[in-house]
Amino acid sequence: MEDKTIVCQDCGKEFIFTVGEQEFYKEKGFDNEPKRCKECRDSKKNERRQFRNDR
Repeated sequence: MEDKTIVCQDCGKEFIFTVGEQEFYKEKGFDNEPKRCKECRDSKKNERRQFRNDR
């Protein structure tokens, strides 16, 4: 296994999906690779949290 370069579906920037992250995903049973970079994933999480808090 080796690091993979993936393009974020939200911002279009490239990010590295490291071997360690790939092993973590495999260990947890995740079939899909990440589609967003760390910054966009964090932003998306915060949006969801904010939406829940506003209700």
